[in-house]
Amino acid sequence: MSKVTRWWWIRHAPVTVNQGRIYGNDDPPCDTSNHGTFKSIARLIPAEALWVTTHLQRTHQTADAIAAHLAHDHDPATRHIEPDFAEQDFGEWQGKTHAELNEIRDGAWHQFWLSPAHEVPPGGESFEQVIDRVTRAVEQLNDRHAGRDIVAVAHGGTIRAAVAHALALSPERALAIEIANCALTRLDHIAGSYGSHAPESDGAWRVSMVNFQAD
Repeated sequence: MSKVTRWWWIRHAPVTVNQGRIYGNDDPPCDTSNHGTFKSIARLIPAEALWVTTHLQRTHQTADAIAAHLAHDHDPATRHIEPDFAEQDFGEWQGKTHAELNEIRDGAWHQFWLSPAHEVPPGGESFEQVIDRVTRAVEQLNDRHAGRDIVAVAHGGTIRAAVAHALALSPERALAIEIANCALTRLDHIAGSYGSHAPESDGAWRVSMVNFQAD
């Protein structure tokens, strides 16, 4: 029987400070006052899961808000902190309003994102680079925790990157995926060749849900 590792991706709660400004991988807090949303999410989370957050406080605050409604015990000290799951670093664009960035870039906007997937903001990173680091961390955790449930509280860009990896999407196509605050995305990794037409396959991905909003 092949091992199935189930990833429960959750985007952090809304950031309410500096509204209208680009925060990227800056570290503002989030609003966790909507207890009904977190209670709905908690009902779906399996016991004995490995919890993963980033080093940014909004993921810890969101994880705490969900854990407060779990039917089973959860020790925050057991969470794995994964810096490679952080949001995209927009470099010199962070802290600017969208209007300011529009002026700097002379109206060169991407339809769904701040810039094309290959573009590197000054002092930052491209979305293509985000996919590379997220893929690396996902594969490492798949190897280390094969067959477990993994609850990953992360960021919109991170979850788009994870879906891109699972579905082998181009970075540009992945930018069209909507990931709402507190939405749940379930990706299952099936180890070995089960579910794959390639006998030498290292595994296959199955997408159960994307951007599911529990409330």
